[in-house]
Amino acid sequence: MSKKAVVTGGAGFIGSNLVDQLIANSWEVYIIDDMSTGAVENINPAASCWNQDISTVDIDELTHFMKGVDVVFHLAALARVQPSIENPIPYNEVNIKGTLNILLAAHRGGVKRVVYSASSSAYGETKILPTPEDAPTNPLSPYGLQKYVGEQYCKMFSEVYGLDTVSLRYFNVYGERMTLEGAYCLVMGIFAKQMLDGKPLTITNDGNQRRDFTYVGDVVNANILAATHKNNLNGDVFNIGNGMNFSVNEVADMLGGEKTYGEQRIEPNETLADNTKARTILNWTPIGNLPQWIAKYKKTLNI
Repeated sequence: MSKKAVVTGGAGFIGSNLVDQLIANSWEVYIIDDMSTGAVENINPAASCWNQDISTVDIDELTHFMKGVDVVFHLAALARVQPSIENPIPYNEVNIKGTLNILLAAHRGGVKRVVYSASSSAYGETKILPTPEDAPTNPLSPYGLQKYVGEQYCKMFSEVYGLDTVSLRYFNVYGERMTLEGAYCLVMGIFAKQMLDGKPLTITNDGNQRRDFTYVGDVVNANILAATHKNNLNGDVFNIGNGMNFSVNEVADMLGGEKTYGEQRIEPNETLADNTKARTILNWTPIGNLPQWIAKYKKTLNI
C-alpha cells in the first residue's frame, strides 16, 4: 500500500522537485500551494493540488484534508531575508501562523510525521565553522527568526501533542526550477537572469561572503530519508548543507559575467554546515557539485 503525503509549497522550487521524487517512489501526493510563488508548470500531473493560503485556511477544512496522511512535508513559506526585513508582517503570518495551522491540523488529522523545512539563517553570524546543530542561534532577520520559531513549534508539538516532527535546516539551495526573477529569487537565479539580459552581475557587500550551496536533489533526498526514518525524531534538527562553501565572487566567476558592486546589506559573512548528524542518523550523503552544475546550467541557458 502506497504512503500518502501532503506537500505544502509543492508547486515551488524545492517542493515540486520533492513531489516528483515522491511520485517516482510510488507515494500518493497532495499539494497545498497558494501559487503566490509556485508555478502551474511545476505541478506533477499525478499529484492533486489544493490552491490555499496556509495562513488563512479554515482549520477544520485543513484537518479534514490531513485525514489518512502519513507524512506532511511543510515547505510553504515566504522566503528571502531582505524582503522580510522590508515587510515583516505578511512573512510572520505565513511563516509562523501558517506553520502553526499545519501542525495543529496534522495533529488533529492523525498524521504520523511532519518534516519541516527550516533554515540555516537561524544561526545568523556564527563564529563556529563548520556549524553544528547545537551552535547558538542568532537570527539577523524576521525570516530567520520566523523559521526558527517554526522549529520550536515543531519540537513543542512533539513533546506536548505527541506529533512526531523533524526540522531540516537548509543551506542556500540551488538547482532545477529555481526562479530567475521576482522578490524570492536567490543569488544564483539573479545572476543567471542578469547574464541572460546582458547585464553585469550585481554583488552586495564585497562579494567575499561565503555560502554553503546545497543541491536541490540532495535536499529532496534528505526530506525523504527524514520522512521514512524508522525511529521517532521528536522535533530533532538536522543541518542539510553540502559541507563546502564558495564566495559570491567565486560563483560569479563560475558563471563568467562582469561584476558590479554597490548595495550593502546585513548578512552573515560565512555559512558552512557541519552535516555529520544528518550523515550519521539519517544516512544522508550530499552529492551535489556546484562548479559542475553551473557548467551544465550555463549550457542549458545558453549563456
